[in-house]
Amino acid sequence: MVAAARRLGSLLDDLAASRGDLLPWAPVVFALGIGAFFSASEEPGVASALLAAVGIAAGLVLRVRGAERWHVPAVALVLVLAGLLASMARTQMVAAPVLADRYYGPVTGRVVGIDRSFSDQVRLTLDDVTLNVVARSRTPERVRIALHGDDGFAAEPGQLVRLVAHLSPPDSPVEPGGFDFQRIAWYARLGAVGYTRDPVTILASAQRETDVWAFRARIALSRAMQSRMEGQAGAFAAALMTGDRSGVSRATTEALRDSNLSHLISISGLHMGLLTGFVFALCRYGLALVPPVALRLDTKKIAAIAALLAACFYLFLAGPSVATRRAFIMAAVMLSAVLLDRRALSLRSVAIAAMIVLGLEPESLVEPGFQMSFGATVALIVAFQHWKGIAHRVPSLLRPAVALCLSSLAAGTATAPIAAAHFNRIAEYGFVANLAAVPLMGLAVMPAGVIAGLLAPLGLAGPALWVMETGCRLILTIAETVAGLDGAVIPVPAPAASVMPLVSLGAIAIALSRARWLNLLGASGVALGLLSWSLAERPLVLVAAEGRLVGVMTERGRALSKETGASFVASSWLEADGDQAEQAEAYARKAFVGIRGKVSAGLGPFTLWHVTGKLAARRAEDLCRPGAIVVMEGYWHGGRPQCLLYDAQSLARTGALALGLDQSGRVQQLAARDLSGKRLWNDRALRAWRLDN
Repeated sequence: MVAAARRLGSLLDDLAASRGDLLPWAPVVFALGIGAFFSASEEPGVASALLAAVGIAAGLVLRVRGAERWHVPAVALVLVLAGLLASMARTQMVAAPVLADRYYGPVTGRVVGIDRSFSDQVRLTLDDVTLNVVARSRTPERVRIALHGDDGFAAEPGQLVRLVAHLSPPDSPVEPGGFDFQRIAWYARLGAVGYTRDPVTILASAQRETDVWAFRARIALSRAMQSRMEGQAGAFAAALMTGDRSGVSRATTEALRDSNLSHLISISGLHMGLLTGFVFALCRYGLALVPPVALRLDTKKIAAIAALLAACFYLFLAGPSVATRRAFIMAAVMLSAVLLDRRALSLRSVAIAAMIVLGLEPESLVEPGFQMSFGATVALIVAFQHWKGIAHRVPSLLRPAVALCLSSLAAGTATAPIAAAHFNRIAEYGFVANLAAVPLMGLAVMPAGVIAGLLAPLGLAGPALWVMETGCRLILTIAETVAGLDGAVIPVPAPAASVMPLVSLGAIAIALSRARWLNLLGASGVALGLLSWSLAERPLVLVAAEGRLVGVMTERGRALSKETGASFVASSWLEADGDQAEQAEAYARKAFVGIRGKVSAGLGPFTLWHVTGKLAARRAEDLCRPGAIVVMEGYWHGGRPQCLLYDAQSLARTGALALGLDQSGRVQQLAARDLSGKRLWNDRALRAWRLDN
């Protein structure tokens, strides 16, 4: 005990001595509190908030009045609890009504968003929503509707429209531990999603509301660019400059994703960095050509101010999406560092940007965009810190090429596990695709876009737009070529929930620490996380919420109970299995046999039945016998079931299910609700109480 106490005291003394170098760790510790909030099984209440506040006060007192060796632990305690409190506050602040049940009928609202759905349909986001027979206090603040029957409708920002739509609450995870759309929708204040097959009626043309000025400018510029550039090259260019992705087809999106170039179409740190970097260089070197100005003024700071203004305009134009705000904050912090005569690109500036992003939007922590942006940035900084020490050994003519390869390798290595965990795929040739495409973005596409914007008022944007269109066409050609190569995509099964925290914390320890023992601990965390990922087993049986689909794992992969229908659920399951099969291929594996609406599969000592359609209730009553597992689409109307029964009512309580067999042959069940917990975004009673109070 004495030896352990001495070692602890020595460690605290070392931390106290090096606390000036611990700033990069601040967002990591802050994120621990955010992670604790999102991993909780129940929504933290007032008591938790009070305890956290008391803990913060105690930490501050310890920091001010305690011994110096306790200063760092006190700050760490404050940061962890502050992360928890920030998450709680943000979750309460965004609270908005969520549709209680399915709805079919008239929907009236104002157009505040235009994009494309999973099925490649134009999709409208409406606010100021009115629903028939739904009280105003229970009407969602925002709804999102796919236009299945009117794909050619050219919506205008701010239009008041009316349509007849099928709406439902945001979907729960398609499997236990799967992607939680309910949580994403909660923070976006999206209270219902759905579709319409009927034409959209315009009730009022777009008004001059100030809150849609940016949206109107974005759509106008996007359509102007697409009118000057043909095909997907124009849609791609418009997405780069304005964030409007409604013209980008699903085929283009998949080609970019399969070639690891999807980050090019989402306005992120890369775009903001290229834009501000070009404006900074243009201003600085332009002013250097005017000797009286260059000799009297600090052109570097003038260029930084100009670049910051350009970043502000880009934020206004591209819209306040999470990725765009995050990119702006990173650029603003780095340009502010230039104004304050500090290093623009350093781990400290990245840490400050991360703290601002997480403080404003703690939910960003669990989103792939945040993880990939900051992971890539940290990897690049660390890589080029080492590059400085060896660059002189490389011939000067080769240094740009080697630096480009190093940057692609560092960023790709940092983001590959994150992309694999979220999207269940690794782009095998992504390194090559980025080597070819990113220089085109930096040297041609983004500079041409800026120049076109400057020359457009003079009517001289044509040549710059041609350069931009040519560059975009080349990037899309690279994406399609790479995506079409054999083995371009390596499917990866979904990891367990503990894998990415282990891998991420381990990688951060390696990147940020100079202590050898911490580097070894970090490497062990990464190795343990990857090992547990490789040994993970997928569920034997998956049951979709409401009983729409059932999937059984076989030697050839997961077999599905339906050839069509519930396509999003089917694709999500197969991707999470690391399986590239389409739904029809998975159905053809023939683990299920029977007639349409009544199929069965063997499951150890049980027979697993899936019954759907209008006759589901009657068929379920006939099949529900001892030794049977019956999954039915609809409600059970019989008495006490003699089988293990899952109907719409029971699945509404549990969400999607994962079923397995233990060593004695008994059925084991894991529900999506077991892992999602009782949170504001998924519990109707809890949410209603919050909104009523």
